[in-house]
Amino acid sequence: MKRREFIHQSAVGLGTAVGFLPLPLRAGVPGDSAAGKSARAGEVLYNGIQLPTPWPPRLEEVPKDPVTPPYLLSPPAVIPIDLGRQLFVDDFLIAETTLKRTYHRAEYYPDNPIMKPDKPWEQGNGQPPCAMVFSDGVWYDPRDHLFKIWYMGGYVRSTCYAMSKDGIHWEKPALDVKAGTNIIHTGHRDSNTVWLDLEEKDPERRYKMFRSTVGQGKIQGKVPWCLSIHFSPDGIHWSEPPLFSGPCGDRTTVFWNPFRKVWVFSLRHGWNGPRRRRYWETRDIVNGSQWTTITEPTAWIGSDDLDPQREDMKINPELYNLDCIAYESLILGLFTIWRGQPQNREKPNEVCVGFSRDGWSWFRPDRRAFCPVSEQPGDWNYSNIQSAGGCCLVVGEKLYFYVSGRGGTGKTRRDGQINATSLALLRRDGFASMDADDVEGTLTTRPVRFGGKYLFVNLDAGAGELSAEILDEREQVIAPFSRSNCLPVRGDKTLLAVNWKGTDDLSAVSGKTVKFRFYLRKGRLYAFWVSPDRSGASHGYVAAGGPGFTDPTDTVGSTT
Repeated sequence: MKRREFIHQSAVGLGTAVGFLPLPLRAGVPGDSAAGKSARAGEVLYNGIQLPTPWPPRLEEVPKDPVTPPYLLSPPAVIPIDLGRQLFVDDFLIAETTLKRTYHRAEYYPDNPIMKPDKPWEQGNGQPPCAMVFSDGVWYDPRDHLFKIWYMGGYVRSTCYAMSKDGIHWEKPALDVKAGTNIIHTGHRDSNTVWLDLEEKDPERRYKMFRSTVGQGKIQGKVPWCLSIHFSPDGIHWSEPPLFSGPCGDRTTVFWNPFRKVWVFSLRHGWNGPRRRRYWETRDIVNGSQWTTITEPTAWIGSDDLDPQREDMKINPELYNLDCIAYESLILGLFTIWRGQPQNREKPNEVCVGFSRDGWSWFRPDRRAFCPVSEQPGDWNYSNIQSAGGCCLVVGEKLYFYVSGRGGTGKTRRDGQINATSLALLRRDGFASMDADDVEGTLTTRPVRFGGKYLFVNLDAGAGELSAEILDEREQVIAPFSRSNCLPVRGDKTLLAVNWKGTDDLSAVSGKTVKFRFYLRKGRLYAFWVSPDRSGASHGYVAAGGPGFTDPTDTVGSTT
């Protein structure tokens, strides 16, 4: 039976939709003028979502209970789908379906770790050896055709740089910042974000670094943490003296929201109380990052009652960090969840995933660890999994996620600990699939509108098949785009064209309000999109890039 109001299903038994709770609001916008003016009243996003006023929402505190994004409760009447692949991570695009949704986790590369602390400056000094991303950044630079990584070299001592041709084997070059080493900054650091900004017009600011350190001046008698902000043309030589942000917590990170052209500061808040995040956005880093108190940026997001406890701890989890990136048509969030501090063990943090279509509200349907810790002492991921800035790269049919892990013997907290960087893999768009078995199922989208011409899907149906039809606003089939006229799609690829007999061109319905209905048997459907190009280029964002991409979006499609 078809379900009009589709309730999400996850592999961990979250069988009902998360309930919406009203939030305590207070009037006003961030005190910085650039941040306060960065969103126009009632701004309508690329996907038809209208932002509320004021923006960003002003919360007194992070809600303790799960909150459903408003755009899932009341989606736009018509959803524009010109930007990016359309993923089925939530019900935003679904009017009705008989397919079953499955959420998928990344798989660790078998030869992890892919980068270890093997240089003298990455060793000891009273701390465990360290060559790990602590956010930092992993990017593919289309100008140099190289994978590039920035990481913590030596525990909180310096920031280092390495490069790779394949994203797996890394070279640590001898540079001139600190002669004979791959150190690119010697300043004290905790968390760090390095961003390859392909939209930057000034070549001297192509790279940006936000280094969490102890700042200047005192607030209430204490020297606060802040972000030390630097710019660079090459990711190696950085501007000095730095620009300092307003006060924040040590594990603070930053990301660029290209859908709205704003920098977002994901601000750590909470030490003795629950760790959580505050939010600050600005279009102007130089003039828009000087808030004056930690509570001036609005409360934003934390853990909630759906985050499971460890059996050996029985305490409430907390949100340790949140890294974000634009991926295709949404914002991907990597949520580092702290689940307690067992005796004789480093923090067993794990990375989970969430999704946002407005850059503020989060949908986290699968609370299992996307990149988990191991319970076996001596494993590279025995403790403290942390994500990389840039979150993931698109490498052929796969997504590459770089994470750090901290091994150890378990005898004492840091006995035998080695802090290294590893790799996790996922199918492109593979966060969630809509599945059918031997019994054919259907999925009908909400009303959508597009300006493209060619329909594509990400499909795993090697033993099955998919067909599609296009409906008008009254759900009548539009000729010649009927199911009976559709050429069945078979195979297992992240880009497959959907054609009808005699045509592959949807120009006749371009610009009109339509629905797609997919019929699927023995397969998994991950995404669909309409491209202006026969190559299948989605023109959505490709996270931290990857081989073949020349700018922040997919203008390439299939090269075969």
